[in-house]
Amino acid sequence: MREPHLTTLLTQVASGLTATAPHARLLAYRWGERYGAALAADGVSIPAPPSSGTGRDAAEPGERDEAQEWARLYEDPWAELAAAAAGAAGRVTPPGAAFPDERPRALLLGLAAQDEPGAGPLAPGLRKAAARLARTPLLGPAADALDRETLAWVLARAVIAEATADALDADSPVQGGGDARDAAVAVVAERLGAAPAGTGRGPLLRLAGRPLVRLGSRYAVRRRRALTDAAHPAAGDILKYLARGEDVRRGLRAFLAPLEPPVVLLGHSLGGIICLDTLISGPLPGVELLVTVGSQGPFLYETGALPSLVHPDPLPGHVPPWLNLYDRRDLLGYAAAPLFPGRAHDVATDSRQPFPVAHSAYWSDPAVFRAIGERLP
Repeated sequence: MREPHLTTLLTQVASGLTATAPHARLLAYRWGERYGAALAADGVSIPAPPSSGTGRDAAEPGERDEAQEWARLYEDPWAELAAAAAGAAGRVTPPGAAFPDERPRALLLGLAAQDEPGAGPLAPGLRKAAARLARTPLLGPAADALDRETLAWVLARAVIAEATADALDADSPVQGGGDARDAAVAVVAERLGAAPAGTGRGPLLRLAGRPLVRLGSRYAVRRRRALTDAAHPAAGDILKYLARGEDVRRGLRAFLAPLEPPVVLLGHSLGGIICLDTLISGPLPGVELLVTVGSQGPFLYETGALPSLVHPDPLPGHVPPWLNLYDRRDLLGYAAAPLFPGRAHDVATDSRQPFPVAHSAYWSDPAVFRAIGERLP
């Protein structure tokens, strides 16, 4: 992660560590600006996305996958609204009567006119999403087809999905987990006319907050440029590190040399690879714990791509205890304990977010900070 996002990420991590490690001092090794990759020809190697079409992937059989349903809403935030509008029967409004979409349109405009503190980090994009939704012609037929309560939840999910998608397009380094998303949906749904949901997250609230329709996802294709040169991780950074990573490792050693022990290396994604690789390649006096989060180090080792260690060679004895955290839905997070039994300890987390949001949601998960805090020297 690089600036301008690195400071945001450090603030989030420091805040999360406050409860579990109030005396810890957080320092950043700013390798990206000096050693990271750059698109020398402004990304001309990245193909343009295909032109939009009308085809959709078929829904998968079996049980509903909440995270995948949200992945599809992030790809098309108005999917449910469009499906409801398509199924609406024609209705004649008597002279003088209010049209079904007048009230929800007014509520959306009201939401767009002021900040909603209950939306948390999505609040900046929420106003724009509500304003866009208020202008769509889909609102009328959807209001014809759905009762007020259902419509309020559909609109709330559309608003939150669009605000999240906008945050991803802006390469936000931190995304909230599923609990924060559901809470934001509930707050917005109540603002848009749904019955108060209370403070609990019971089965009815979970059911009301879940998407109603399924659509195929073109998420990664639509955002290929952002996924390539942003934070999931940057393809160029990891490829350059694997090809010519010695300067990064040498820089990390120099950064750590003057620090007073005990020192803990905490690395997210490619940062975890750099920390692991540097430790394997030689002792780092004073480093008493390695923590990797959503990292590909175990996968690179197993595939023979980790520069400093080839499978099945064991970890050198000088490598300190290793805590490895991964989210099962994060396609860039891997397990280490099966490869290094007795040397690495895995903790599986669950942000209840789909990929790629799951890769940035670790730093909004209290379980991540509890696991780190419990093992700090």
